[in-house]
Amino acid sequence: MRTIPRSALRGRGWFIGVACVFIAASIALSSDAREVSVASSNSLMVIAPYRHNGMWVFDDPAVGLSREPFIAGIDKMIDKLVADIPHAERGWKAIFSASPFPGHEVKLEWRREESGGNWYYSEKYQMEGWLCPALFKYFNKAPRDIYVRAEPKS
Repeated sequence: MRTIPRSALRGRGWFIGVACVFIAASIALSSDAREVSVASSNSLMVIAPYRHNGMWVFDDPAVGLSREPFIAGIDKMIDKLVADIPHAERGWKAIFSASPFPGHEVKLEWRREESGGNWYYSEKYQMEGWLCPALFKYFNKAPRDIYVRAEPKS
């Protein structure tokens, strides 16, 4: 193990102090009960919902989902979100994250847990919707907020 001479540390005490403050702040923030850990290594995730038997569904073989439906209000939010996307029923891209990102269109705010899933509220649509336990394929814990953008499928 290489040791650093004390003389090399002089004048760097401020840096070490600042680093300690950042570490302490990170520890304090991570103790928040609603803090999110993303199950995947991506900050932005993408799924491609489409209509099947009159319902919005999506497939994601990477996490073992096939024709996973959106129900209980989330389907109605999707109708509003994709209203301007031509042929959205054939498929569109939903980009989502627990962190705000440039161009997000909708913010879903966590309200409560129920039946293994979680209820979220959209201020933009003045609506509430339930996300089923498939949410945990993307997040270790239900995020406090989910930010979403809809784009046409290429």
